[in-house]
Amino acid sequence: MTEVDFADWQPIATAPRDGTRILVALKASEQGPAEVDVARWAKPEPSGDACWIATDSDPGAMVAYSDAELSSWMPLPTALPKLRASRPEVPKDPLEIDGSAI
Repeated sequence: MTEVDFADWQPIATAPRDGTRILVALKASEQGPAEVDVARWAKPEPSGDACWIATDSDPGAMVAYSDAELSSWMPLPTALPKLRASRPEVPKDPLEIDGSAI
């Protein structure tokens, strides 16, 4: 998978089909409005046809999507980087003992 910036929706045809979990954008239909789900490309045991499977699906009632039901995809966001490595050391005033008592 090539590096794609988070928040850049890509055409569903370019989505990784290696089992990686991704965000997918569902098209609006008679079943409901457009929405976003987390899915992965997989081959369910009984059917044999690979498809997009919602990662929160129940094994007994799998939620599957075809390419035609999806408009685009993006990678899941990664953890935020640390904003500061450590707290800066505050210089101590030699004339101040046990705080300023303010």
